[in-house]
Amino acid sequence: MNEQQGLLIGEHFLMGDYAAAEGAIMAGCRFFAGYPITPATEIAERMSIRLPQVNGIYIQMEDELASMNAALGASWSGVKSMTATSGPGFSLMMENLGLGIMTETPCVLVNVQRGGPSTGLPTLVSQQDMMQARWGSHGDYEIIALSPTSPQELFDLTIRAFNLSEKFRTPVLVMTDAEVGHMTERVAIPPPGEVEIINRPQVRKGDMPPDKYRIYQDLHPDCGFDTVSPMAAAGEGYRFHITGLTHDEHGYPVMNAEANEWNVNRLMSKIRDHRDEIIQLEEHNLDDAEVVVVSYGISARTSLWPIEQARNDGIRVGYLRLITIWPFPEKRIADLARRIRAFVVPEINMGQIIREVERCAAGQAPVFGVNRPGGEILNPEKVEKTIRQAAGQM
Repeated sequence: MNEQQGLLIGEHFLMGDYAAAEGAIMAGCRFFAGYPITPATEIAERMSIRLPQVNGIYIQMEDELASMNAALGASWSGVKSMTATSGPGFSLMMENLGLGIMTETPCVLVNVQRGGPSTGLPTLVSQQDMMQARWGSHGDYEIIALSPTSPQELFDLTIRAFNLSEKFRTPVLVMTDAEVGHMTERVAIPPPGEVEIINRPQVRKGDMPPDKYRIYQDLHPDCGFDTVSPMAAAGEGYRFHITGLTHDEHGYPVMNAEANEWNVNRLMSKIRDHRDEIIQLEEHNLDDAEVVVVSYGISARTSLWPIEQARNDGIRVGYLRLITIWPFPEKRIADLARRIRAFVVPEINMGQIIREVERCAAGQAPVFGVNRPGGEILNPEKVEKTIRQAAGQM
């Protein structure tokens, strides 16, 4: 432990949920609000111990609705904030997730997915919330969602989630699963000086005349900010209004179609215009691939052995792991579809991300799913069988 800064550094044997908490602290998170829910509770437990050690604040809220709202409020006080939950709590957080998107409030939400629907399988794995992550709130918007496949990535991608959230002034989702969250592996935590940390553009007292400040100002080349307008923390001397209603540059409600078009375009274009920067993929053996396995999270790990077996038998199989789920890598899938025989999409649900692959492939390559509802990871032999089927060997 680095006692001066309260940061855990070096190599450690950590549960994935603990690694997410350590990544948040390294990223500068100093506020956590949450409600216990399996299999995400360990994140809250870890934060309850660690945040006081770095002069942060932990609050156990009365429910998930309040947890998400508290994270939004804390962010407007000028601190980086976070919450964590699983499927049922994720559903309850959707309303305030939409509020965070509309008010352009940076924060991070970790969903450690478990089997559903409803109370479902509290202790067992699934990947059934992937479409809810994209479409769970109402209205038109874009979302950023990342999917780790190991405790190391839960550490790394939680930091990246904070960086993206701060840069684009929006809530960012970390969509992990019970298997990765409860897995214990080696996690290497570098010294803080070796970790890229992005902080929100922020106006502080004296930076500009209060009457010139716009919390949602339109950007232009000479304003000094190239992605989003700067935030102001409550109490810093700038007046602003925060509402989920359609609003103007000051944040005050404006009830007409023109204002709604202006709001929605802001929310969508700041993500769409930076897709190439946001999207991360892991790719192997795609140059000669005739079949490409597209997967994420624990299912991507399940796919490694089947891919190796198929290649040993002469089947040219490529591996495309989705580190960023949303925004979806539409161009990459479309490019691959034009030159391969088929896609295989393993996931622990009855078919969610496979629909996106089918949409982007646009009929140029068939898409085979490997699916099961929650409860257990995918059977590697079933993945291998589907690869052979896609390659025309069965």
